Amino acid sequence: MMEKAEQELERRSKFLNSLILRKKAVDQNQHDQRFKNVRVRASDMPPPLQSRAFRCAKENLDAMPSGKLDSKRLALALKKEFDSTFGPAWHCIVGTSFGSYVTHSHGGFLYFSIDKVYILLFKTAVEPLNH
Repeated sequence: MMEKAEQELERRSKFLNSLILRKKAVDQNQHDQRFKNVRVRASDMPPPLQSRAFRCAKENLDAMPSGKLDSKRLALALKKEFDSTFGPAWHCIVGTSFGSYVTHSHGGFLYFSIDKVYILLFKTAVEPLNH
């Protein structure tokens, strides 16, 4: 009797595990479709923050007239989003070609591209001024 119960529990456990794996695959596929043109070049930023940056960048790019990149507007939008949500001091550089060398706070660096637009988003520590 106990053996049958254990077998039933094992069967149910495998079934639930397969459902979970299927759900994760669907979620990952939806994430991939939404950000299919996004390519992370370098990062030490946690994935939820990366997704926030991708979404913000994508929404702002989609709102621009096609073929008209307003890099200043996009950089400002990302900076404001991250400053207001995660505190100061975030910096953002946007363009189709640029070089950079920056110092950043741990967990606050993301360099990615969407199509041919490259975006560097990074955080630095803010020290209060002592007068």
